[in-house]
Amino acid sequence: MKSPRVQTSGARRRSVTVAGHRTSVALDPVFWDLLAGWARKRGVSRDALISEIDGARGPTQSLASALRVAVLDAVRGGVIELGPQADS
Repeated sequence: MKSPRVQTSGARRRSVTVAGHRTSVALDPVFWDLLAGWARKRGVSRDALISEIDGARGPTQSLASALRVAVLDAVRGGVIELGPQADS
């Protein structure tokens, strides 16, 4: 099975609103792209999806880690698919 091509140019920091508070999160571009696609598929904003993931994370887990794990779980569960190219 051929692996999809993913952008690996390093983490990108973006500002997000989580539970009414502005914060910034650094993720690799592929995670930002997958989060955006997942949010579109669900018909919610990226920040709404991030807030939902934030609400479910454990007290010692960072937001960036929770987002990466949630995206990987969604890919593994077939909820979202890796595409051939990033589209943020």
